[in-house]
Parts: sequence; structure tokens; C-alpha cells
Amino acid sequence: MLRFSKTTTGTALFALDSLLILAVWPIVLWTSRPDALSLFNVSTDLRGVAYPVLDLLLLFAMGLYRRDAILETGRSLTRVPLVVGMGAVLVILISLVLATVVPGAPMPGGRDQAMLFGLAVVAFTACAFLARLVIDVLIRRHVLRRRLLIVGAGQRAWDLLHMLGQEGTSLHDDVTLVHGMDEEVAPRLLAERPDRIYCPPGFDVASIATRVDADLIIVAPDERRGMNLERLLNCKKAGFPVIQYLSFVEREIRRIDLKRMELGWLVYTDGFTFGSLDRFIKRAFDLVVSSIVLVLTAPLIVGGIIAIRWEGPGPVFYRQQRVTLDGKLFWIMKLRTMLVNAEANGAVWADKKDNRITKAGNFLRRARIDELPQLVNILRGEMSFVGPRPERPIFVEQLAEKIPLYHERHMVKAGLTGWAQINYPYGASIEDARSKLSYDLYYVKNFSILFDCVILLQTLRVVLWPAGVR
Repeated sequence: MLRFSKTTTGTALFALDSLLILAVWPIVLWTSRPDALSLFNVSTDLRGVAYPVLDLLLLFAMGLYRRDAILETGRSLTRVPLVVGMGAVLVILISLVLATVVPGAPMPGGRDQAMLFGLAVVAFTACAFLARLVIDVLIRRHVLRRRLLIVGAGQRAWDLLHMLGQEGTSLHDDVTLVHGMDEEVAPRLLAERPDRIYCPPGFDVASIATRVDADLIIVAPDERRGMNLERLLNCKKAGFPVIQYLSFVEREIRRIDLKRMELGWLVYTDGFTFGSLDRFIKRAFDLVVSSIVLVLTAPLIVGGIIAIRWEGPGPVFYRQQRVTLDGKLFWIMKLRTMLVNAEANGAVWADKKDNRITKAGNFLRRARIDELPQLVNILRGEMSFVGPRPERPIFVEQLAEKIPLYHERHMVKAGLTGWAQINYPYGASIEDARSKLSYDLYYVKNFSILFDCVILLQTLRVVLWPAGVR
């Protein structure tokens, strides 16, 4: 059977989208304008390249390659036309700006360009529909699958299977488990997978890997002391990739498993390194992006100010101490969304149906407009555009006492958006904070400007389709 052992489902969908668009786009260009395929026209007219590029970029930014979007095909198909239309409109807006700023740049308009706009929207929507329907069929037929061999059959192996089922990037994994004679097998694994658990004589893992044609071997026993590492080395020599449990979770789930995290693993794996050049580039990135966003969103901030004033008396802006890089304190700026003196009785977590939030404040929170004044904090250097959510000092003290490594999130500046913010709902409890920390540590460990760009793009999904906002 055909297998895509090294390809996640999202990657396969992106590749299929790209192939279909590349196949259809020349036909669209030729239909709208027969001479559009000439090398001169394609190279000088930005729209010949911008339409497909921005289409794929926005499909990614709006989360249509994420696990949840792929699983819910119906919901994804309803969002596709909107996303494709946004990309086409964005091309027109960019063309208008370039026509105004760059001498000699073509001005969008006319029958040819209107036809190109319409054909692009229809063609790209059809491509996205077809790609998602094909992927749905492949998933149902178990074609897009990996063969995983897990070394271990205890509680850790069970937790790994649960995470793969809830958060894995591949939507169908064919899992086999092996264990040693001295390892106790988790009762739930015995109940659910009795025919996929092996205890090979002499701990001959390579023989089982060969039998199931494993794509990857994951070492996840409850107790590693006394494990026959020579048998695992034989697997590598036989051509089977071998990876440790924590490294696999980091790569697959894209967060750090705090429940089973080992300090030794953090010390010896790559990450948590920030050079002077990294910090310089990140600061330059912050200045450029925050300046552009502040100019573009100024009308929204003004509208928010008017809404707050209209609803009643009180200050428009809300200032509060928060924690940032190296535990330093700063005053964060937001549009006020709660009643005046909402915390007269002390600091409390925000609740899902918090009666302290005003009507205007509820809208500003859901649209994330109340966060926009933090762009000033970014320009001052107190925050970064991307980073862990800034928390209040009193909550930081409480959380650091109960959650190991909580202070490590302050190795970078607090951010307006971040990896935890786009992957986990707004936290309002100790357990929420623990879950968000698993994403924050992943971001700190794997920091790069490219990663910041990915997070910035996917923030659009959270703004347009908010979930879990409080």
C-alpha cells in the first residue's frame, strides 16, 4: 500500500493545493489575457505571481492546514471561499499601493483585471475544494498513515497514544508496541491493543520493526534503567530511525511535555540559545511590524475609544504592571474593557462569563482591539510582537510556586501574540497556565525569526475566528 511515512497530513494537503494551483493558474492567466503567459508580462506584472502566493499564504495563516481543520472538512469548505476572496482582494490592494508609490507600476482595473480577479477566486476555490475532498478520501482509506513502533507499553506509552490521537499531525498512525520482560503493561493498552503488543525474546526490537516495516521507533518506557541500548543501536544500523519520547513529542505535538519533562533532556538537546544577532534582528522585526500595524489599526483604536466613552464615564486606557524579559516589570497599556475599580477587592482570574466586563469591552476583547495599545509597549522595547503572554506579578509568583520552570518563559520578552496564544484558549486557572507553559517553553527553546513570522501569520486565524477568548 502507498504510504507517506515522512509527510504529515497538513503537509500533504499543502503540497496538493500547490500542485493544483500551479496546474490551473497558467490556464487562468491565458483565459483572462492571451499574452499574459509571456515571460515579460509575468515578470513585470506582480499579480501574475501574487495571486497564487497570497492564496497559499492565507490558507496557511487561517489554519486550513491544521489538524482540526482537516478533520472537520465541512467547516473548512465553508471557510475556503472567504479565505480565497481575501487573498484576491489583498492582491488588488497591494497593486493599488504599488501603482501609487512606484512610477510606471500598472494600475489595477479594466475588463482584463476584473476577469482575472473573478477567475482566480473561482479557480482557487475549486482547487482547495478538490484538494480537501481528496485528502478526506485518503484519510478514510488509511492511505496517509505512518507505521510507528513504540518501545514501552506502560503509562508513558499510553499517554503518547492519547496525545497522538488528540494532537498528532498525522491523522492515522499504525502503532505497534514492544516491551521488555520486566516492564509492566498498562491495563488500558492490554484492553485496547492486545494484538499489537509484543515482548520479543532477548528484546529483539529490530525483528519486530522489520516485521511491521516501521517508519519510526519511539523510545518511551516508564523506566529506562537497565534497557538494552545495544538492541536499539541494532535498529539504527538496520535503517530504522530511533527517537526519544520527549524529542518526538516536541517535534510531533510542537510543545514540551511538562508532565514527563526531564531537566537532563533540556540541557543536552538543542535550543534556549539567543545570540546578539538574534536579539538585534528580533528588535528590528518588532519595530518594523509594530509600526506598520499601529498605522493600519489606528482607526480601530479610535473606534474603541469612542465606544468606551459612549458607554459611560471612566478612563479609556487601562495600565497594569506585568512581567517581561528576565522578570522585569513594566506598565502594559490596553483599552479598558472592565468596569471602573473592577479589582477593588483584589486581583482575580478572568472568568468565561465575567460580569465585570462591559458591553463595549466584550466586543473589544473578542475582536482583540483592546490589545492594540500594546504596540506602544513594543515600540518602547518593553514587549516583543511575538512572545509569551505578559502576566501580572502576583500571578507569576503563584504559578512559579506550583509549576516547575515557569520563570523560564521570561528568557524572552512578553509578546502581543505568541505560540501559546494561537494554540490554547485564554488561561484562567493553574492547569491552563501549565498547559500554556508547555507551548511557551517550546517557543523559547525553538526561537527563530521565521518561527515569529509563522506565529504572526496564524494570529490572523485567532483574530478572525476567535475561540476560547475571555
